[in-house]
Amino acid sequence: MTSKLRSIAVYCGHEFGTSPQFARDAEKIAKLLAANHIRIVFGGGDVGLMGTVATAALNNGGTVVGVSTHDVVARQEPAHAGVDVEIVDGVNERKQKMFDLSDAFIILPGGIGTLNELTDIMTMQQIGETKKPLFFLNTEHFWGPFGRLFIHMQKKGFIENVHDYNIHTALSPDELMAKILNY
Repeated sequence: MTSKLRSIAVYCGHEFGTSPQFARDAEKIAKLLAANHIRIVFGGGDVGLMGTVATAALNNGGTVVGVSTHDVVARQEPAHAGVDVEIVDGVNERKQKMFDLSDAFIILPGGIGTLNELTDIMTMQQIGETKKPLFFLNTEHFWGPFGRLFIHMQKKGFIENVHDYNIHTALSPDELMAKILNY
């Protein structure tokens, strides 16, 4: 089966996190995307889960495009050596470029930057600017607290209907890839 989604942004941490499973799942989903000829758009760094995704995709014949900022590269994260990384002026330009290059978004474990990126996409879904899907790889139930907050926000009247969002969740890379291929 071939996915209708040809280019997917992968948002994830520039750290590895506390569980080795985070990196294993990041590597596996990158391999699956590469095997299915789906281009990966990512933050451009060669560190943490971000670097793991890019390296795994490249090592398995995948196509990877990076987008980073001048400040990030200068401050902490070297651009991934094996990837064509476009360096832009700021975070908002970076997010817009990644959005424009992608048909969908995968959310792996990450920190504040990952949370910011996913809530931007959800906000765009909420106000009708996009219908592009979000796919959560919920490794070790990492995103469970966020999901509970999302439901809580609906119960308290701040979100009309959680089903209005184009969100798909999986606990394993294989399950996530099946959802992507069946989208």
